[in-house]
Amino acid sequence: MNYPTPAIVSQGAVRRLPRAALLLFCLAYVLPGFIGRGPWKGADITAFGYMAELALGASDWLAPKLLGFAPEVDALLPYWLGAWAMQVAPAWVSPDLAARIPFVLLLVLTLLATWYGTYYLARSPEAQPVAFAFGGEALPPDYARALADGGLLAFIACLGLAQLSHETTPALAQLCFTALSFYALAALPYRTVTPWLAGITGLAGLALSGAPTMAALIGTGSAVIYLLVRPPTPESARSKLGVALGIMAVTIAVMVMSSVLDLWRWRIEFPEPTGQEWRSLGRLLLWFTWPAWPLALWTLWRWRHQLFRKGVLGRHLALPLWFVGVSLMATFSTASADRSLLLALPALAALAAFSLPTLGRSVAALIDWFTLLFFSGCALVIWVVWIALQTGFPQQPAANVARLAPGFEHSFSIATFSIAALATLAWAWLTKWRVGRHRAAIWKSLVLPAGGAALCWLLLMTLWLPLLDYARSYGPLVQRVARVVKHAPCVQTQGLSRSQLAALQFHGQMTLVNASPEIQCPWLIIDKRSLATLDLLAKPPLWISDSTVQHPSDPAETLILFRRSMGPKL
Repeated sequence: MNYPTPAIVSQGAVRRLPRAALLLFCLAYVLPGFIGRGPWKGADITAFGYMAELALGASDWLAPKLLGFAPEVDALLPYWLGAWAMQVAPAWVSPDLAARIPFVLLLVLTLLATWYGTYYLARSPEAQPVAFAFGGEALPPDYARALADGGLLAFIACLGLAQLSHETTPALAQLCFTALSFYALAALPYRTVTPWLAGITGLAGLALSGAPTMAALIGTGSAVIYLLVRPPTPESARSKLGVALGIMAVTIAVMVMSSVLDLWRWRIEFPEPTGQEWRSLGRLLLWFTWPAWPLALWTLWRWRHQLFRKGVLGRHLALPLWFVGVSLMATFSTASADRSLLLALPALAALAAFSLPTLGRSVAALIDWFTLLFFSGCALVIWVVWIALQTGFPQQPAANVARLAPGFEHSFSIATFSIAALATLAWAWLTKWRVGRHRAAIWKSLVLPAGGAALCWLLLMTLWLPLLDYARSYGPLVQRVARVVKHAPCVQTQGLSRSQLAALQFHGQMTLVNASPEIQCPWLIIDKRSLATLDLLAKPPLWISDSTVQHPSDPAETLILFRRSMGPKL
């Protein structure tokens, strides 16, 4: 049976999303989270610690170390980028802000690669809409541009993207280079130089960012897919074998580079065979990729007959499916499931875009109303808590903040208030436009999800930024430690995490050394959680327990300070 394409799209339905509006929207999503905050606990401050060590010349560039500890993610390029940025930045730029600048560019490049990757997939012959008997169907370039707009909106709307894409960690670098590889393999039948450069950069960058296995799988699988898909043009048909061999050659070169630099690591860690572990992964898949995953499933159902037709694969479905599949394999076989799942978002957004020409009015209306209620409710909560912090009313939100973040003192900023107010007004205008009567555009169903996600992220990074900095930064904890140790010439540490070490160096400007009986430092700092498992040097009469310092909003972050009682006085 001959199954026609399920896309029935007129030229009027592919009108262009205004470029100026799209650019401003992307900037409003990208910049908040990079500007105005300090490094946060966990992977963010840890990665910054390695960048600072490289920038100061205290570590080997091919083997970054933080007080002798190798990074948990054996990446090189992300740490290099942050270190180079700190070295070339002027003195008036703080080191943490300088380290974020290349990561801002990585996120911008990710958005561009996602748009262009979706665009070139939509140019595939199998993806084109049904031709009308008397004309009037969407022209291929306009149709591809409309789907690319929808893919970019679906990507921004994914809930799991917001925080991880605004951290200076290898995860963002891996996301960027995955998106570059996705664009390169989608555009190869139509362009030559740019896709090859992007493909080489993407696969090599992915390996240098701590994911050489994913680079090898993506390259190998894409070469096989390229052999099985129907070429979109006669020129690409004649060079199909050569291009597939070129992809494999690049993949092999990346694998050799990874071996030379010793980047291969065995990190397979399957989830425990318990219901709780699998439920946790299931919840992660549901919320992290929302709303792209239901739209992607709808795409696979409606386009199922185009996936494998007349002995060839549909490249607009097979290529993103492979990228998503590789990321899901990593999600279920590594400890950092969320950071592995992050790499699936560009391809998943492209799949979601192909659902747009097939959505019925009732489904589109359901998406709009759910999105409107959900994000409007989230924005209202953010505003209510901020008003409570400013005025003390309502009393319950202010009391909750005082209980969860004791000692936090809020202040008013006219700049952040103005930005948040303008963003809220823009959301109100967007909802009014969406529910109004206007010409249909196939990307319209993703305007509210992307706009709502961007609104809530911007409100969090303006109205709540001081509170989040207080709760998610090591700054308050390190300040308390600094008041005890004062200007000690050096401080010994034992059992501290990498993020704690980086925070003490950055926030406290302390000279840290690993604990040793031969080193004469007046203070020793130990994490309370590791106290029972350490072969303690902190035993009397050499050391005397002086004080216990706890993070004001996180009781788990508790440090025990020991003061030297014997030995030379420093």
